[in-house]
This record gives sequence, structure tokens and C-alpha cells, in this order.
Amino acid sequence: MSIKNKLSIMMFLQFFIWGAWFVTMGTYLGSNMMATGGQIGSAYGTQSWGAILAPIIIGMIADRFFNAEKILGVLHIVGAILMYFLYTSNSFATFFPVLFIYMIVYMPTLALANSVAFRHLVDPIKDFAQIRVWGTIGWVVVGLSISFLFDWDSPQGIKDGLLKNTFLLTAAISAFLGFGSFLLPPTPPIVNIDRKLSVKQILGFDALKLLADKNYLIFFVSSILICIPLAFYYSYTNPFMVDIQISNPTGKMTLGQVSEVLFMLLLPFFFKKYGFKNTILFGMGAWAVRYFLFALGDGGSMAFMVIIGIALHGICYDFFFVSGQIYTNAKAGAEIKSSAQGLITLATYGVGMLVGFWAAGRIADAYKGQWDIIWTFPAVFAIVVLLIFLISFKSEDIEYKEG
Repeated sequence: MSIKNKLSIMMFLQFFIWGAWFVTMGTYLGSNMMATGGQIGSAYGTQSWGAILAPIIIGMIADRFFNAEKILGVLHIVGAILMYFLYTSNSFATFFPVLFIYMIVYMPTLALANSVAFRHLVDPIKDFAQIRVWGTIGWVVVGLSISFLFDWDSPQGIKDGLLKNTFLLTAAISAFLGFGSFLLPPTPPIVNIDRKLSVKQILGFDALKLLADKNYLIFFVSSILICIPLAFYYSYTNPFMVDIQISNPTGKMTLGQVSEVLFMLLLPFFFKKYGFKNTILFGMGAWAVRYFLFALGDGGSMAFMVIIGIALHGICYDFFFVSGQIYTNAKAGAEIKSSAQGLITLATYGVGMLVGFWAAGRIADAYKGQWDIIWTFPAVFAIVVLLIFLISFKSEDIEYKEG
């Protein structure tokens, strides 16, 4: 088997694993464990803690002492064991601590998978997208399978507790990828073990000097703030669709990943024609439109609004986050490019979404079942962030470079 094929399978399974349980966890916790909104928010917040701690694992261990593919394998095998414990858990009190440990184990595998792929591609800028797209396909395939093959997220399936099987499926695929990772091309450390790295460097804090640039500071703060409404989408879209009785919700949510691929292809055009600031504003505006559509939608004649809101995911994600990564790469000097990307990831998926998951849980508890009110909160917040960015950020020319 060629290296590209091995890497494609790795990416497919990497995101198959994440998509298998993450999308439906809120529905599972609410229906099977009678979890409160605050508890569901805390459960999703474990992703943020994993994102915060992942750079330490990568920077202090993976980059210095062991082959990336071996650590990837070990982490997925440990993840398989933890997922089995989640499958057997019968209360939130036992579920949450295991999930917390799992996300600390899983989040570093995202960077490790990328590292393995980049190291073994002849032309990473050209070839990585062809490898990474298989991750999105993996997420789509498992979502479609849950809805249309296994029927685990149907009203009867939820009532019968079949969503618990998502954790068992994840455990099986994690074990498969874990042992399979040892067959990936050897990817030894690239950092000299004798080179001393400070915690500041590992966490990307040496890139904080970028914040002296007012434009970048505005972008940085806006990135954290826009992740607050983003957290509502991840934690409550599936329970929302189940509650308003839209059939096959998990499968239909994969339309967001299809949209992500399509709008990724359109991103260079928008970036070059409208510039960085306007592209970012398109992304922020899409968040507000999406949530207003959710607020107005229902499971009957207005169900199309929910579907359109899901289809906006490509603009929401690509136009903001991918554009932001390009902007960060352009603003950072050669010596801090990696640190800068690490810092913005920690700030968004770490700090921003942690606050967002907390807020989403509290609002869901306060307005239980009143989805029009719940979705109005992130919609209005997204508009506020958009206005702050629109008024404060001064347009500047940024060259679009893929990769």
C-alpha cells in the first residue's frame, strides 16, 4: 500500500472516531442520563481542556522523545479503553471524569496525525488537502451510518438507549487505528533532545508579541469571542433537531461537512476578491444568520431553515477559521509561525469554546426547550462580535497562500 493511501486511511479513521460520538453526545446525555444543560456544557468543555493541554503533550513528549506514529498508536489504544468505560457508564458522575481523561488523550492525536502526514508528503502544500479531506469524509460516513444504517438516533433508537453504541463503535475503531498506527511510516522526533524548551515556547506564548499589532489584537480577541456562539452549535444542534422531531438528525448534520469542503474550494476566490477583512466578516455574518434560522425553524414546514443553517457551516468555519490561520501565518515571523498557530488554537478551541460551552449549558437550563430564545443568544452575540471587528479592524492586504 502506498504512503498516501496509508495516510488517507489514517485521516479517515481519525475523524470517524471523533464524529462517531461527539455529535450525538448531548442528545445521549440528555435522554439517557437526564443530564442538565450545565452538565452537557461541561462534557463538551472537555474538548477545550484537551486543546489547552495538547501542546504540552506534543511539545514536551512527542516532539522530543518518541516517534509520532508510535505515540499516535498508544494514545488511540488508551482512548479505546476509555471509550469502552464510557459505554459501560450508567451515570454522569462516572461518565464525566472518564470523558475528561479521554479528551486529554484524544486532542493531541489531531496534531500527531497532521505531523505524520506532513512529514511523509513530497509536496505537503499540494498534497495535504487531498489527505485531509478523507478526515471530513470519515466524519460524514459515520454520521450517515448512525442515522441511515444503524438508526441509533431515531426516536425509538434514542428511547431504547441505542446511542450508547456510538461509544462502543468508537472504542472498536480507536483500537483498530491504534494498532494500525504502528504500520505507518516511521516519524522520528525533529527537536533535539538536548535543546531546552520553555513552557512559554511549548504553549506558543512566545507569539504573544503579535498582540502588539493593534489589528492582530482585534482579530485575536474576536477569534476568542466568536468561539462562544460556535460552542452552541456543537453542543446543542443535535438535541435541538431531535427535540423538534427532524428525522435522521446526525446524518443530516453531515451536510455541514460537505459544505465545509465546497466552501474551502471557494475560499481563495473570496480571499483574493474581497480581502481578509471582508472574508472574515462573511464568516461572522454566517454565524448570526445560521442561529436566526435555527430560532425560526421547526420540524414541520420550517424545517428547511434548520437545514440551510447547517449548510452554512462551510462559510462559518472556513471563512473565519481558515482565513484566520492564513492571516496568522502572514503576520508571524518565520521563527514563531508554529507558536503563533499554537497560540490561536489554544485561544479559540481552548479558552473561547470553554466559555462558550459553559454559557450554552447555562442558557439551555434557563430556557429549557425554548429553542427560539436559546438560539437568539448566540445569534445576537455573533452580531456584536461582527460589529466590533467591522469598526475596529483596519483593512490590510494579505496574500493568500494555500497550506
